[in-house]
Amino acid sequence: MPHIALVAPLFLENTNRYVAAFAALEGVTLSVISQDPSRAIPESLKPHIAGHFQVRDVGDASELARALGGLRQGIGPIDRLTGFLEQLQVPMAKARELAEVPGMRVAAARRFRDKDVMKEVLREHGVPVAASRLVSSMEELRAFVDAVGFPVIVKPQAGLGSRGTHRIESQGDLDALARLGLEPRQGHPLQAEQFIRAREFTCETVTIHGEPVWRSGTRYFPTPLEVLETPWKQYCVLLPREVEAPWTDFAPVNGAALDALFGDEKEVAGTALSHMEWFYAEGGKMFVSEVGVRPPGVHIMPLMSLAHDVDMVAKWAELIAFDRFTPVERRCAAGAAFFRGQGGGARVVEVHGLEEAVAKVGPALVELRAPKVGQLRATGYEGEGSAIVKSESTEAVKAALLALVETVQVRYG
Repeated sequence: MPHIALVAPLFLENTNRYVAAFAALEGVTLSVISQDPSRAIPESLKPHIAGHFQVRDVGDASELARALGGLRQGIGPIDRLTGFLEQLQVPMAKARELAEVPGMRVAAARRFRDKDVMKEVLREHGVPVAASRLVSSMEELRAFVDAVGFPVIVKPQAGLGSRGTHRIESQGDLDALARLGLEPRQGHPLQAEQFIRAREFTCETVTIHGEPVWRSGTRYFPTPLEVLETPWKQYCVLLPREVEAPWTDFAPVNGAALDALFGDEKEVAGTALSHMEWFYAEGGKMFVSEVGVRPPGVHIMPLMSLAHDVDMVAKWAELIAFDRFTPVERRCAAGAAFFRGQGGGARVVEVHGLEEAVAKVGPALVELRAPKVGQLRATGYEGEGSAIVKSESTEAVKAALLALVETVQVRYG
């Protein structure tokens, strides 16, 4: 019976879905490491959790290792340490090494987390990526721009998706970066990368011992970078019903990239659900952008669940616990629309078009988290609300998403 230690920072709605998925597995001993006390565990889950260890900070590897030691002493040997957040991957890898728990080690975790290291590894293995360089000064950044030309993008060395990313189109933009205090410097380097004008897609891949056994994929409308550059812009994620090009064309690139990043750690660390963002440019050229070795965000997990008529969180839990995944067939299309406000101010003061949008979308609407007057302005690019839709037709999902983002209007004040 495998003993799984799950890192669940706080017992909030989304986290509890993952806790519940492991708790529901037959033949698993589940322990949870959390910043919340045990009294915060939902009553329905308590009977299914064998051990709980509270830490001050789940991002502290030494704290995680201490928790693993306590759980090992109280419950028994631990077979897996896992967690679904991107920022936990390196601390968990360090804790595994400290506590001698099987799973991904620090070197492999950094290949996924450190975007500059990631690009170098992919380049060395012949995987197409944009030109990039880790820069620690404005002089190094200007030298990179001189080498590849404008535009370029700069992003944190270990960022979350597109967060903290800036596009540099001109010398004026370059000078503004320094004036805003966002310039690279010693101790706080930035990854500079050639900007590729292309459509942006994702590829979600299940691997067992490093071998791909199942893939899914979405498309962003517009790209995440465009969303960050225009805070008022509403955006969508589409998972089509059809399993076709260009996603199918990308499969060999996806496999080569994962093989390079897992390296020689495939036996245990290579059992994973990964999230890869990639570009499809003119002439059919494909470039890997970002890779995360954890379940995807921006509602891609529920979209995969709807499109394939399964619970993907439960499937991920089974994969991690037993190295087991039964491939599933895509049965429909699904999509998510994200609502973001316009104007200044710290709170939502107006929400228009909700009823009209719901009427337009009709039975395709699966879930609506409507923005509410008075709620605080969101700090992340997910916005103040969202909607999830599904249909047997990809075109029907596209129409529903368009109706949502064109009809719902949110204003700050």
